[in-house]
Amino acid sequence: MFAHLEFGILFSGTLVNALFVLRMTSQLSDDLKEEEEEEEEDEENCVNPTEVKMSQIVMPCHCNHRQELSVGQLLKWMDSTACLSAERLAGSLCVTASMDDIHFEHTISVGQVVNIRAKVNRAFNTSMEVGIHVSCEDLYSDRHWRVCHAYATFVTQRTNTGQKVTLKPVVPQSQNEHVEYSVAAERRRVRMVHSDIIKELLSSGSVEQADSSAVCSGVAAEKTRVESVELVLPPHANHQVNTFGGQIMAWMVNVATIAASRFCQAHPTLRTIDMFTFRGPSQVGDRLLLRAIVNNAFKNSLEVGVCAEAYREEGPNRHINSAFMTFEVLDNSGKPCTLPRIRPEPL
Repeated sequence: MFAHLEFGILFSGTLVNALFVLRMTSQLSDDLKEEEEEEEEDEENCVNPTEVKMSQIVMPCHCNHRQELSVGQLLKWMDSTACLSAERLAGSLCVTASMDDIHFEHTISVGQVVNIRAKVNRAFNTSMEVGIHVSCEDLYSDRHWRVCHAYATFVTQRTNTGQKVTLKPVVPQSQNEHVEYSVAAERRRVRMVHSDIIKELLSSGSVEQADSSAVCSGVAAEKTRVESVELVLPPHANHQVNTFGGQIMAWMVNVATIAASRFCQAHPTLRTIDMFTFRGPSQVGDRLLLRAIVNNAFKNSLEVGVCAEAYREEGPNRHINSAFMTFEVLDNSGKPCTLPRIRPEPL
């Protein structure tokens, strides 16, 4: 399901263009990050009606064995904050359609405070882009630092009469909002071709052959395979009885972490999540089948592929989501460790 591909020889013109746009938007995000502190005072005077802020103190129940905030829990908080922002603009129910690539710059420890800000960057017809900024605060040293920045797409739900809700336009106020508004349309175009690009890569038929030393000494990919089933209960659902997008993402992170741990026989740190795209809804009473496997390992990182499907007794499995997650294993000084090789069997 998650093929071992030689990506270097598979880049089509469409893929190159899309990656160029992603690289440019990433660079833009870095530039915006440098200007954020200067613009905060200006934005305080320009009240954005869609902005929602959430602050959570990290408790032991939110953390892993290292007393660091679970990425799954953070994704739940991010999804909830962004949904509130989307519904503030729409004035109606909204659901998560996708979340762009996320790079986690720092981990968060017990006792620290997570501050999440979300606001709608741009509204289209029935969908909108919500920008999410996550920072961390140490209450005892008065330090603040950035954790990650993400873009989520939300869509409106139909009304009781079956009509679609047409969104009102967003009017940018600050300079930062004007920039985000302008780039949002290009990010939307990239999202729309993202799925086609992945399909093209997976169907191209070119497979990278593992070298002989990896075949002899590498860790068998099959050994890292994880399969788990979750029953969707009311606490996992939102006010529309649909499964929280953040909850599904958290379950996917969980199985991916297990797969990565089986490979490296250590406790990995999640660094990057490729785009989440929700292909259909899930409701209370569904069973979610989650599967993960290590696709490939590099010198200091490894990629895990994850798939989520929903099913009930009377129907076939429904593909809900797929994602690729990159992990590292850090030593006591916080530097990435060298990882073993992967033996991609079966083909």
